Amino acid sequence: MNTSQTIYFPNLNGLRFIAALLVIIHHIEQFKAIFNLPSYWAGDEFISKFIFIVGGQGVILFFVLSGFLITYLLLAEEEKIKTIKIKKFYLRRILRIWPLYLLIVLFSLFVFPHIDLLNIPDYPIEVVQSNIELKLLLYLFFFANLVLAFFGIIPYASQTWSIGTEEQFYLLWPVVIRYIKKNRLILMIGIVVLYNFIRFFLASSLSHSIPFHTILREFWAGFKIDSMAIGGFFSVLLFSNPLPFLLNLVRKRFVFNIAILFVFISYIFGIYYPYFNNILYSGCYAVIILNFATNPNIKISLENNLFNSLGKISYGLYMLHPIAIVLTIKFAKSYELLTNWFLYPASILLTVILANISYYRYEKFFLKFKSKFAIIKSGNK
Repeated sequence: MNTSQTIYFPNLNGLRFIAALLVIIHHIEQFKAIFNLPSYWAGDEFISKFIFIVGGQGVILFFVLSGFLITYLLLAEEEKIKTIKIKKFYLRRILRIWPLYLLIVLFSLFVFPHIDLLNIPDYPIEVVQSNIELKLLLYLFFFANLVLAFFGIIPYASQTWSIGTEEQFYLLWPVVIRYIKKNRLILMIGIVVLYNFIRFFLASSLSHSIPFHTILREFWAGFKIDSMAIGGFFSVLLFSNPLPFLLNLVRKRFVFNIAILFVFISYIFGIYYPYFNNILYSGCYAVIILNFATNPNIKISLENNLFNSLGKISYGLYMLHPIAIVLTIKFAKSYELLTNWFLYPASILLTVILANISYYRYEKFFLKFKSKFAIIKSGNK
């Protein structure tokens, strides 16, 4: 496939926003439970099952999107200049991810615990700042997923576990793509198989003799490089087209519709598929992403100004929504507005406001330097 100076895939900003929204919905109910408000966070109710599953699936959708887009951009760079500039890749990721991540981590550890308005039940300053040196060290080296495994929830920073996972992926992926040039589809399948083999082993009694096996199991379960490799598989399929019959099949409208229907029904009924949950959902997300990005025959479109704007700030939506939810709940308690008709719109609106401020007044300062290190440009329409 020929590459142009700028790569833009339609509809993907809309998917980014949907992924962030799923996480926000999940956490609104979680925070309601933390504040001892009526909540769908736990129980056998129909809505509870939906709430419990969609947060994790929003993150998985982000992971598959990352695997798809990052792999495609690396392949396009390789085609254009016959290699992959690993250092420039790292610099682009640093400029995009680190500023807001580090700001959230530092404020969550050292500032927010001292602000009464942001205090959360059962998480006083003594809890947040216990083992502070180790927590800070792990965060600074982007092992936020290990912080969660070792210490549990850190208010306003626990969502960064997935950023740690993505940074570990970004550290490995350009090296893998640069130095393994043949049989890349088999490579992606191999990563998925190896990851899940290790996951099953760590979940079994055979791993109990390994030191810190519980922590290691928690860490590995959250690593989820299989989701990113599945996104990468479909990216290689699209870019290099080594299996035309498979690409043509995936881009059939009925296959797209089946993937959408599978995800929709699974969400509604809160279905967890034993052993292969991640693979099934990630595969459907990859089919949906590829079709949204490249198939003009599908009847659904997320390509509009609203979704493009919200997708552009989706990183801020993901990182800042816990602050917005807590502030909304505290305001609602003060003015007796504890109804979902207020909590949901107000939490989402405040999250969008904070994310816009973050993007245009903070993140954009760093993003303007990204183009200096870009071989292949990508971004918004």
